[in-house]
Amino acid sequence: MIGSDKDISTLNSLIKTTIDSVNGYQESAEAVESERFKSMFRELAQDRQQVVPKLQAEVSRMGGNPEDDGSTAAAMHRGWVDLKSAITGRDDKAIINEVERGEDYIKGKFEDALNSGDLSPECRNTVQQCYESVRRGHDRVSELKHAMEGTH
Repeated sequence: MIGSDKDISTLNSLIKTTIDSVNGYQESAEAVESERFKSMFRELAQDRQQVVPKLQAEVSRMGGNPEDDGSTAAAMHRGWVDLKSAITGRDDKAIINEVERGEDYIKGKFEDALNSGDLSPECRNTVQQCYESVRRGHDRVSELKHAMEGTH
């Protein structure tokens, strides 16, 4: 099946952002001090990694060339930009704040795609399935951040 350019473009954009979030989780897992947070970030990276091939398969099914890399360092999405500085300080709370910003960003991108009304039903179904994983990850990080706000 040949998909619309809009479907393929949207899916490829979501692939890039999803790969960026996998990389962000992996960097965060290496940077945090808490073993609990390390484990959680590794688990979330693994969950998010499972989203990528689903999106890529849909692009291929539509006759497009799926992205296989995140965005370039210069254009890395806004949500993960400050992660490096938080990691440098090795402050778990700062890292979690930046991870949550990244999660807000990716969740928003998936919601924008779903709410656009521009996607074919098949493409929308794939995005919706992947969004469920994104939403769960977002909610876990958000709960963690809010639980930590009472500390310090």
